[in-house]
Amino acid sequence: MESGAADHSVPVRLLALGDTAWTIEFGTRIDPSLHARVLGLADALEQARRAGSGEGGREGGEGAAGHEDYAGIVDVVPTFRSLTVHFNPLLIDGQRLGKALLRLAAAAGTASRKGRHWRIPVCFDEEFAPDLNELAQSKGLSREAVIALMSETTFTVYLIGFMPGFPYMGGLPALLETPRLASPRKAVPARSLAIAGAMCAVYPWQSPGGWRLLGKTPVPMFSAGNAQSPSLLASGDRVCWQAVDRPLYLEIEASAQVGSFELDSLLLTPGDT
Repeated sequence: MESGAADHSVPVRLLALGDTAWTIEFGTRIDPSLHARVLGLADALEQARRAGSGEGGREGGEGAAGHEDYAGIVDVVPTFRSLTVHFNPLLIDGQRLGKALLRLAAAAGTASRKGRHWRIPVCFDEEFAPDLNELAQSKGLSREAVIALMSETTFTVYLIGFMPGFPYMGGLPALLETPRLASPRKAVPARSLAIAGAMCAVYPWQSPGGWRLLGKTPVPMFSAGNAQSPSLLASGDRVCWQAVDRPLYLEIEASAQVGSFELDSLLLTPGDT
């Protein structure tokens, strides 16, 4: 469950993930302010890598990280409350990098950049929303009221996980929080909008899954042909759902399938790059 206040009683921890990665953990809860610190560290690390001079250009000293250390970083993965940094041990002194990451985490603060803000179409027709009526009934709401709540809410992308392009999003209204299905489906259709617990997500591919399906978007969540940014959404992005009828859904879907749909048309604000 999401919390409104960061868990500052928990110290930042540096955890070894095998011998080629460090995880920097900021707390123990799903918390917007903790996630802001995760993104703050990711930003600080990216700036240090671009500067090519380590921490503020300092050289030498115990735990100092120079350009060669940051240049050997392979990947940076933000999650709800931690950041994992994968590195090449042939190019980086792992212990030295770990100390540098702790210092960056202490100094980074929260993210200065702003994620993108999207308005993504969703069709809530019954053929795409097999769990919507049951959810509405269990909450004492009408079908239309559930759709309105989903459409009026701004969701925040915490991380991409489970499968390529799968966005874990917080911000689900407490009234709609619901457990996963007791028996997961063997095949959830691609691009299904789903909720479970306090989370919202979209399945980018057909796959097994136990989240409750409330609709379907015609917009692809993952494009392998886009090497620069194959996942539509990224950690820190915000998402609003726009209810559309079936004819418009099919029109957008057909356009997206032939590559003529402009994904940038869904941006309310582009965010920082």
